[in-house]
Amino acid sequence: EEEKMRQSVLDGLFECGFMGMEIPEEFGGSSLNFTSACLVVEELSRVDPSVSIIVDIHNTLTNNAVQFWGSAALKQKWLPRLASDTISSFALSEAGSGSDAFAMKTVAELSPDASYYTLNGTKLWISNAKEAGVFLLFANANPSAGYK
Repeated sequence: EEEKMRQSVLDGLFECGFMGMEIPEEFGGSSLNFTSACLVVEELSRVDPSVSIIVDIHNTLTNNAVQFWGSAALKQKWLPRLASDTISSFALSEAGSGSDAFAMKTVAELSPDASYYTLNGTKLWISNAKEAGVFLLFANANPSAGYK
């Protein structure tokens, strides 16, 4: 009715360790490999595809982005939360570009004192948005550089 995942289901995913499958144990995760995570997502999809999508996006997109490309400070701040109580969201798609990152129009403009970015643009179909406590949003920080 509400088009929102029940909190008890989300809490259960964290309690079972499904939301930090590939996150290292030192950050509260399960330290599983990618194949094991895929098997969990596949089995969850047999019961409820909506639940499996939440788990898949959270683990394979957001958690891995922080784990593989995040700074030490970002890992320390976010990996424990992503493994224990914070759902993540993935925001890439835009009108006119879909999920083609090279056609993305959203830009991140660095502040004059270089302490923050201002985001300008529009995103569509933001996965896990209703449940998320953190968003992985894609933006171009240097449009003049072209595609790389």
